[in-house]
Amino acid sequence: MRHNRRDFIKTAAAAGFATFNISGTKASRQILGANERIHVAVAGVHGRGQSHIGGFSGLDDVEVTTLIDPDTRLHREGYTCIADVRDALEDKNIDVISVATPNHWHSLITVWACQAGKDVYVEKPLSHNVSEGRRCVEAARYYDRMVQHGTQNRSSTGKAREIAAVQSGDYGKLLVSKGYCCKPRWSIGHKPTKPAPGELDFNIWLGPAPEQPYHENLVHYNWHWFWDFGNGDTGNQGVHEMDIARWAIKDATLPTRVWSLGGRFGYEDQGETPNTQLTVYEYGDAILLFETRGLVGKHDGFDRKVANEYYTTEGMITGGKFYPADGGEPESVQAPEDISVTPGGPFGSFIAAVRSREMTDLNADVEEGHYSSALCHLANISYRLGETVPFDKKKMALGDNKQVVESLETIHANLKAVGVKFDDTQYILGRELTMNPETETFVDDPQANQLLTREYREEFAVPAKIG
Repeated sequence: MRHNRRDFIKTAAAAGFATFNISGTKASRQILGANERIHVAVAGVHGRGQSHIGGFSGLDDVEVTTLIDPDTRLHREGYTCIADVRDALEDKNIDVISVATPNHWHSLITVWACQAGKDVYVEKPLSHNVSEGRRCVEAARYYDRMVQHGTQNRSSTGKAREIAAVQSGDYGKLLVSKGYCCKPRWSIGHKPTKPAPGELDFNIWLGPAPEQPYHENLVHYNWHWFWDFGNGDTGNQGVHEMDIARWAIKDATLPTRVWSLGGRFGYEDQGETPNTQLTVYEYGDAILLFETRGLVGKHDGFDRKVANEYYTTEGMITGGKFYPADGGEPESVQAPEDISVTPGGPFGSFIAAVRSREMTDLNADVEEGHYSSALCHLANISYRLGETVPFDKKKMALGDNKQVVESLETIHANLKAVGVKFDDTQYILGRELTMNPETETFVDDPQANQLLTREYREEFAVPAKIG
């Protein structure tokens, strides 16, 4: 069936027709009864896909019927297994597409699924670039689909109450909302190019990304560290804490200004994305500060840290505690008792929205996913347009914000602890970018605006317009 489709695509392209089109309309959406069984197809079986299978399988009247993966070595007995997601989109018995593929596929499957009348649970980050994230929002709205983003903290009542406390003003005015993504990300080495395994349809795996040779650092995890497929750890683990940090800044969407710095330090390997990165986003009177450090877990004082902190005029909130600036005793944060989320965790709350058709039942609506994912992309755009400069402490001390300076000092100390020699090391000082949050474009910077999207292979292009 897949080979027949390929033949059709080649013929259609030669004739000047669109290479792939889902014939969905607003009227094609499925309406499920309150007790009707929901059938789920999981796209991307490795890694997070296993969590999707388990998460949906444990819910009443929900059944994972179909597994989608171009690597047939991952197919499992007891399911309908297919290599090409387009086959699942044609299946009228499938109600939900759950997306756990590499990042570069997230948005295209989301858009296609919405067009085909399916609801979507999509793993973080929603998008591989800013523009395609907005297309996901437009598709969800135009086709009236439920689309939940895989930032699971939005399904935590405890986290929601902490955010409400930060926004209440009872602990002072928020000045800095900070996120940490510090997980061990050591060398991936070098893998030679070679023919893809016979069980892997590498053309489908590449999908929207440029055609290129296969190597074993792509399949199945280390694609995260290559720009064509991933977004570095800021856009991997970091999008969770980025989402929380943005959530704390009331009504925050995209910033007015952003700059980033960092590098891939400590080793030379095949990876491209930074293993160390610091980014500052400006939101009026508040800033969002994000610290990514991957050279952790091997040296005292620089351990794994995945967390959020909120600095106010009166002190700091983290982990449900308030630490007064005057050195007083910490106290438990108090929040309104009526703060709640749709129960059932990320998967259960999504299924509740699928049944109710109420967007407000989604704990992590697609637009929230778009904004938080976009922040990761903005950091990477600044970084990729940066200049390589000598690594001296004086140059690193950009700005006078206390938390920014402390983060720069921590990065410096972390690199020193792992043996980085600063005299012969350089880092990338990212371009300072001004943004128009309404248009989601950069101001007077055509080069940066080019990185808001990408060139797609024709067969796998994210639509430039929805509807």
